[in-house]
Amino acid sequence: MAYYPEPVARLIDALQRLPGIGPRTAQRLTFFLLKRPVEEVRELADSLLSVKSHIVHCSRCFNVTDTDPCRICADPARDARLLCVVEEPNDLLAMERTGEFRGRYHVLLGALSPLDGIGPEDLKMRELLQRLEQEPAEEVILATNPNVEGEATAIYLAKLLRPFGMRLTRIARGLPVGGDLEYADQVTLSKALEGRQEIG
Repeated sequence: MAYYPEPVARLIDALQRLPGIGPRTAQRLTFFLLKRPVEEVRELADSLLSVKSHIVHCSRCFNVTDTDPCRICADPARDARLLCVVEEPNDLLAMERTGEFRGRYHVLLGALSPLDGIGPEDLKMRELLQRLEQEPAEEVILATNPNVEGEATAIYLAKLLRPFGMRLTRIARGLPVGGDLEYADQVTLSKALEGRQEIG
């Protein structure tokens, strides 16, 4: 990128580090931003800085939030007897969009992936067990993604959670194998939630 001025090259390089952004998309975004008014670019920069300085993980469920506990954990209308375990905050948001689930959540902040060096100690599994000891649930829904990592995570969690004696379910198929919850449409997610099945 020697033919670009240094600030342009730096921005292209920074944008390429975002997931799903390759060199050509990074260049297009950079030149798009160069054409925009300074106020608009400043607003984008301020938004990025604000997210990093004001957003934290909820100390109970590990969703992203600007208050602790998050709004879902603090809502007394939510059914504390139902706990839905998801991989990422995006998955929680996808479940919420369905309007079908009125329980609480636990976000693992990832999935088991031995090839990437991600084991149980790298996820919020210990915190899930501690939470269930303090706040017993009648049903835990394992809503990990229907891919190899998500399935491995669900199987591992099922083994850990069986001694608690609650009903353990897995969201039903209906989501494409290899897909991510955040990309599923609301109807598909609603059907998957309705058709959840007992594990083991």
